Amino acid sequence: MRYQQWRLMLLRIHRAYPSPHFQVTSVSTRSISSLLHTRSQPRSPQQSQDLSRLRSPITTRTFSSDPAVRREKSASEATVIDIFTRLSSEDEIKKELESSHIVLTQDLALKVLRKLESNPDVAKRLFNWAREAFPTSKSYNMMLRILGGNGLVDEFWGLVSSMKRKGHGLSANVRDKVGDKFRKDGLVKDFVRLRKLFPLDPSDDDSSPESVCVKVCKVVEKEEWSDDVEKQIRDLNVEFGSDLVKMIVESLDVEPRKALLFFRWIDESGLFKHDEKTYNAVARVLGREKFLDRFQNVVGEMKSAGYEVEIETYAMVSTRFCQSKLIEEAVDLFEIAMAGGSDGNKPTSHCLSLLLKKIVTTKVLDTELFSRVVEAYTKNGNVLTDGMMKSVLNSLISVDKVAQSNEVLKAMKKGGYLPSSDLQRVIASELSRKGKKDEADELLDFMEASGTNLDDKAMASLVEGYCDSGDLKEALASFEKMVGKEGVVSNADHAFEKLVHAYCNKNQVRDAYKLLSSQVKQNQVKPLHSTYKCLVRNLLTKKIASEGGFEEALSLLPMMKDHGFPPFIDPFMSYFSKTGTSSEAYSFLKAITSYHFPSISVVMRVFETMMKSARQSEAQDLLSLCPDYIRNDPDVLELFYSMKSDGSAVEEPLAASS
Repeated sequence: MRYQQWRLMLLRIHRAYPSPHFQVTSVSTRSISSLLHTRSQPRSPQQSQDLSRLRSPITTRTFSSDPAVRREKSASEATVIDIFTRLSSEDEIKKELESSHIVLTQDLALKVLRKLESNPDVAKRLFNWAREAFPTSKSYNMMLRILGGNGLVDEFWGLVSSMKRKGHGLSANVRDKVGDKFRKDGLVKDFVRLRKLFPLDPSDDDSSPESVCVKVCKVVEKEEWSDDVEKQIRDLNVEFGSDLVKMIVESLDVEPRKALLFFRWIDESGLFKHDEKTYNAVARVLGREKFLDRFQNVVGEMKSAGYEVEIETYAMVSTRFCQSKLIEEAVDLFEIAMAGGSDGNKPTSHCLSLLLKKIVTTKVLDTELFSRVVEAYTKNGNVLTDGMMKSVLNSLISVDKVAQSNEVLKAMKKGGYLPSSDLQRVIASELSRKGKKDEADELLDFMEASGTNLDDKAMASLVEGYCDSGDLKEALASFEKMVGKEGVVSNADHAFEKLVHAYCNKNQVRDAYKLLSSQVKQNQVKPLHSTYKCLVRNLLTKKIASEGGFEEALSLLPMMKDHGFPPFIDPFMSYFSKTGTSSEAYSFLKAITSYHFPSISVVMRVFETMMKSARQSEAQDLLSLCPDYIRNDPDVLELFYSMKSDGSAVEEPLAASS
């Protein structure tokens, strides 16, 4: 009785202060009972204190309604949003939270997630950060609400599976909100799947197709097929139409065997006669390796009934077959889909490219399958394009099978296709770069047999590819084939430059010189200015120049002039600054002479180069070889006198005889 009196006293206190933010400091029942039993006994100091706390109307308050507190909480939420928006690294986020003096509690995390409903990427970062610390049903459901509400269906179902493993359940609120989104977006299959997560409500009289579908699926899924299952379906008193049957079959795709049983029974029972729509639905469910024979039977029935394989069915099943390496079965399906039906249901050019890429990347290229696909696509008037060939070629390159590109070209030629100049160039380059001489020769023969030679760009690419692989013999042979053609040859200059560079890189500089000289004289090749420069620079290196390279470099200067290029004299200056003799310098000056000795500026540059390198003696010897008008030139005389006045051992230049 006394215990009840104390409870009444506490209740009166609570009613006197009804604010939701008013907190009464709790006193345990054990403490109250203790006080009651010891009422007649002298009270201890602690008991007096406890009783005083019960009698006192003064209590502890939290001022959560205070504007300052609200602002502080709002600022914390904004800071958390900012941190998870800017940063992705776990360490960076942790440091930022600590520096901002924010402790991410479960309550704060949930409040922030609510504010991120329209920003799923940031919400995912926050959720993944917090769920290890707070793996609660609330946080999971909040995240599911965000994913489903933003149409991230695959991620939604992935999180549902993860949530189930953690022992949490989906809330009815999230089910309804996400279910509305699924229905609005036409995601009927996902809507039904969502509703199936909850037990059927006997009082639910919703007669919408989705709800009926859920009811039928639950009957079919809960036990093995039997007369009782059939009776339960009949007892639902459902009028089965094409859309409803399609929806039910697709919703049973996790159990293809039961989907087929329902498909067969609904027809045999007389409740519904299958059409193209429902046949395609069950084909999509059965189109996988484990149910291959049943799938083929259904497709056979469809053909016999005059129904088409819809493009959605083809795309879904073909992808599964290719992923399971059922390439021949994918080709069979492609032929069936291409052979029958309207244009809207035929596989597209994109479908063709995907299948051809799968065929060429198998362990062993099956050219028969490749040819069957090409024939099925082109016999109705479809055209093969460079884009398709490029896609296939990239796949061949990715698996290091470019050597089989000729087999692909032959198969595509049967479909009326020949590669463009750009693709010829790519194929030629890849074959030669990989050192595939036989295949490169086969490419040349193929193009010639097709009524057209490999074009100049492709031939140039062939040369460049062999240069890259280091096969100078084949590079030269390909170049000579290129320039041996009748008429004007374009791109030969770039290919030739690549060839000259390749010789120089292999320390065969003098061979490069002989090659250039012979090609200019015999085949009227016009090298690029940069080709001349490269060769001159390499011929004037110390070792090669002393073995005849200097004279060969000199002989290139008239050729450069004949081809309209200015002389390239910088390497010569470098040579004269180190080892060049006065007689070589004089030969150089004569080589760049047009009608008379070169301009004073060129001569001055040679003298200055030698003198600055402390080669005054060679400069003096060169001066003595020069014509009178050079020796008496005021600038030349001043140069030599200035060097003498600087203390250099330069003899006074002799005046020319009058």
